[in-house]
Formats: sequence, structure tokens, C-alpha cells
Amino acid sequence: MKKYVVLIILLILPFNVKAYTTSASSAILMDMDSGNIIYGKDINEVRSIASISKIMTAIVAIEANKLNDIVTIDDTILKAYGSGIYIKQNEQISLEALIYGLMLRSGNDASLAIASYVGGNVTNFITMMNKKAQEIGMRNTVFNNPNGLDDNGGNKASAYDMALLTSYAMKNDIYKKIVKTKKYTAKTNMNNYVWTNKNKLLFNYKYTTGGKTGFTDIAKRTLVTTASKNNINLVAVTLNDGNDFTDHTNLFEEAFKEYTNYIILKKGNINIIDEQYYLNDKLYIENNYSYNLKDNHNKVVLNYKLEKKREYKSKDEVGIIEVVINNKKVHEEKIYVLKTNKLSIWNKLKVWFKW
Repeated sequence: MKKYVVLIILLILPFNVKAYTTSASSAILMDMDSGNIIYGKDINEVRSIASISKIMTAIVAIEANKLNDIVTIDDTILKAYGSGIYIKQNEQISLEALIYGLMLRSGNDASLAIASYVGGNVTNFITMMNKKAQEIGMRNTVFNNPNGLDDNGGNKASAYDMALLTSYAMKNDIYKKIVKTKKYTAKTNMNNYVWTNKNKLLFNYKYTTGGKTGFTDIAKRTLVTTASKNNINLVAVTLNDGNDFTDHTNLFEEAFKEYTNYIILKKGNINIIDEQYYLNDKLYIENNYSYNLKDNHNKVVLNYKLEKKREYKSKDEVGIIEVVINNKKVHEEKIYVLKTNKLSIWNKLKVWFKW
């Protein structure tokens, strides 16, 4: 039989109100760690997204685990137009270098070469892109090509979906390294290339950690950027924004002024007030948990839910901590026990029936 105790700790932490604005048709500013939406404007509106589509192309290619493979460029790239890295048919180049060319220079030829190699053909790769979108939770997204051009109806998504995708991609160390690179040199059997990143924020805003630019006649200017300061990790997405780099900088600056990163839970031993059943053992959690809060009053509630187990061993899970901020559950952390053998089983049973 399971018995639980719920112990609540209430914390009051600071908050304030700021105004966020952009000239975009759709925009979002999101905390990448918690998923908290700091600013939104028509975040679920489905729009053409242009070359920010290449974020998905890159992460699918990276997760294929073929970065060191040497790709022989086939005739697929003959269909490429627009921005490119200007590779040639029969040129030999690593898949990793192609992804750098894709993300730094927005190479449409690189996107076709990647799709052809990783997917076996471009059509299969597009299927992989849409499958990954569903896995991530991108409910308002359809990819029709690996580059974001207007071919076949172009690629369509919401600002919210692109924030989800970027938050997912930024958990990948290889992706993070590529998108924060300002300049990259690649060598092939035919040429040496030097590519400079088109993301101006990498050069103009010191907290920038990555992103991707985009433009087509239908989508207009689209932009995804990420920035980090004082353990606050943000992603901004704007769709159809003629003032995008300035808007992103202003969004980040407002958020960094308004929010502070608080450690809510600290890994290691925990002490729960009035807890009796596991009094002679040690309870602990395995992870830190932090959350970005505004400066003024925030209600933070920790709900400790413990299961009274008659039999258990060290490292068994015995409960959870729920973190509730401003009446919204934002996190759940498992509680484990470390036995110290200070209490006999008979005394433990007495406590169990009494509790």
C-alpha cells in the first residue's frame, strides 16, 4: 500500500514589468531551458520561414553521426540557386564542412548535397526533417525542401515551433559549436574556402551564441538568434521583420535586465521539515534546477511528495519534488534515499503505521 505525505515550502522571490516590442509579423522570445515564453506576437501563426529552415537540415545531418564522412558532390547541386558556397560536382568535402557552409553562408548547394548524402536522396531527407519536427513537438511546421527556398510551396512554421527547434538543437554540442563560429576554413580536393558567418549579432552583440538568417521574396526577412548571460539562455525568433537584428538585440537586453537566474533546487542531500519516516536515512536529489524570475514578487512553491515504502534499499526512488511558480507547475525532480541502517525494521514499521 502506498502512502504519501505532501510537504509544502513557500518562497517569495522578486518581479517587475517591462515592455517588449518588435516590428515583426510574428515573434517570440523564449527561455531555452524552461520553455518559458517571455515575449510573444502571433507565435502560432504559420508563415514561410526561408533559410532558418536550415536549422533542421543541420541537426538532422549532425544526428546522422557521419560528420567525418567525405562526400563526393553529385549532380543534385546543379538545381541549386540563390546563396551558396559554390561547390562543384565531383568535389570531395567532409559532411562536417558542408554543415558549416550551410549554417555560416546559408549555402543552398550545401543543403542539397547534405540531403542527398544523408537521406540517400533529397525526398527521403525531407521526410526525415518532418519526422524530427513531429518528435520535437513542432505542430505547425511543414518542410518541403532542405533549404527554405520557395520551391514546392516552401517551408512553413510558426515562430513558436522555430523556438522549440532551436532550443532542441542548442542541446547538441556540435550544433552549438558550428552556429557560434565566426569564420571557418574548409579544404577540398578542388579548392580552399574561407566562410564568414552571416549572423551579424555574433560580431555586434557580445552575448550571442548562435542563430540563422533567412530571406525569400515570400517570407521576407526571418531570423533566429540565441544569447546567454548569467546562466540565462534565450532564443529569439522573428518572421517578416525588416529591423530584425536590432529587434533581437533589444529583446535580449530587456530580458537580461529584467530576469535573474535563481537556483531553486540544489543537488545532494535534502532536509524536509517535519519529515519523520525517512528521518534516520538520507534523502537526496541528483540534479540542480534553476529558473529565470523577474525582479519583484514571485510565488515559488516546493511540493515534496514522499511515498512510505515498507521495504527499500539505497538509491531507491521514494518521491518527487514539484516546483510550482506563480501557480504553474514548471518542474518535477525525483527524490532518492540513502539507507544508514540506524532504525530497525520493527521501529520503521511503527513509524509507518503512525505516520
